[in-house]
Amino acid sequence: MPRSNRPRRPVSGKGSASGRGAGGKRSGDVPELDLERARAGIARRESAPDGEWMVRTMTAKNAEKTYICPECSTAVLPGVAHLVVWKDDHLFGAAAGLSERRHWHTNCWMTRSYRYR
Repeated sequence: MPRSNRPRRPVSGKGSASGRGAGGKRSGDVPELDLERARAGIARRESAPDGEWMVRTMTAKNAEKTYICPECSTAVLPGVAHLVVWKDDHLFGAAAGLSERRHWHTNCWMTRSYRYR
């Protein structure tokens, strides 16, 4: 007997109208949302006595290069979670502030002294 080339219907009736879409996987297996991972690439605005700052969290998984922290002058090593910080109210505009962004240890940023440079 020749085989049928017609797509089969899903057993539970939860597939799309054409029978495709599920791809053999159950549609009920939804991974739990990781809020830290979701917020990692989004910059937040922080106000401080030394101005307005944009701060973005860099996860340990995404940290691939070595940087020098401007507060403690030591290396921010690959694989270490840290912060990327730039001035939002830069004198020469937002693009200049973004081009002067720096990578800080999280603890150095939280405990920084507000020196005017």
